[in-house]
Amino acid sequence: MSRRLSICYVVPGHDLVLSSGPTRNVLHLARELKRWADVTVAFRQCIDTLDEDGIRTLEIQPRDRSAGADDSAMRGIGYADFLSYLGSIRRFARDQLGGYDVVLEKSWLLSGSVSSLCRRRGQLGVPIENIVQNPAHAANQQWAKLLRLHVGRWLAGHALRGAPLIIAETEFLKREIATHCRVPPERIEVVDLGVDRSLFRPIDQGVARAELGVAADRTLLVYVGVLDLTHNLAPAIESLGAAGDPRVELHVVGDGVRRAEYEAQAAVRGARVVFHGKVEHERVPWFIAAADLCLAPYDAAAFTSGELGYSTMKIPEYLAVGRPVVSVPSGRIRTLVKDGETGFLFANESGHWGRFLVALPSRDRLREMGIAATATRLTSWEDTARGYLALCERALAARPR
Repeated sequence: MSRRLSICYVVPGHDLVLSSGPTRNVLHLARELKRWADVTVAFRQCIDTLDEDGIRTLEIQPRDRSAGADDSAMRGIGYADFLSYLGSIRRFARDQLGGYDVVLEKSWLLSGSVSSLCRRRGQLGVPIENIVQNPAHAANQQWAKLLRLHVGRWLAGHALRGAPLIIAETEFLKREIATHCRVPPERIEVVDLGVDRSLFRPIDQGVARAELGVAADRTLLVYVGVLDLTHNLAPAIESLGAAGDPRVELHVVGDGVRRAEYEAQAAVRGARVVFHGKVEHERVPWFIAAADLCLAPYDAAAFTSGELGYSTMKIPEYLAVGRPVVSVPSGRIRTLVKDGETGFLFANESGHWGRFLVALPSRDRLREMGIAATATRLTSWEDTARGYLALCERALAARPR
């Protein structure tokens, strides 16, 4: 383009929380985009303060600072609050978004609705999709959640069908959007999320263990991430306890609603599990580097698509540091991890974990697999930003004058 674009990345379904994955993903992209564009990010509420040159922040529904942190965008809000929030979104779009060349809208229950409001006044609104509501899988939900998903899917589908451009994070999502939202495939482009290669890079295991104070002779399994319903560590913990091998430890880096459950399970089963809680993001690569094998124990049944459709960040970061990965054969993971070469893919169930731990490869073999993992082709955040910009510039140029 002959001038810098002004871009607002709107995130209606999340608060700005610097330790959360959705926030980090948005900010990683914003940091790269600001090299070529003027960038603003807008979250439902800003729980944390972003003090970073070149990135402006906005709140869709400003909160009362005296009331303390409200994480309702993370845990879900009631119907009355949600209707009130929709009003806030409409006012925000009317009053705050008029001056931007491009409005990006991160996937949420009513995906496409903000983009649609912007398109009505001639702006380019681009939904960024990382999840699709699958009605077949939704049939297994409770009636209240089922109703919400069906209404949300109907409204989102209507909005998405009017979008001239939709960016999906994976090919799996592109197919899901085309099938379940009835969007022409030629209007859906795939741009993968990136990896911060300056932070997630190969680090010597011995150096990492010395830095963290971890025993040099143990076989370390490491999980990094939130302890929520989409990740299930229970089968691994149960099988570790049953195996009873004192040389094998699981180190858990992160926190969440299931931590107490896992701590109790480890104590009952006699599994060697160390819970580190939240750590600074800059320290995460050191824990990955200390590992022999990293875990991505997704529970595919927890996703409304029935599969892990989104662009997982955990696995690329593991691979970038040079560690093999054990995960599930679902969605994009099937193409990201080469079973038996850069990791292992099997159902996240106790029986499978039990058999795997009995035949756990040697540390030397895992080290060889880690070296192979570093050769995995991974997208950088610069690649992602360039992909977004190219698509937006093309869509702007194609608009009627």
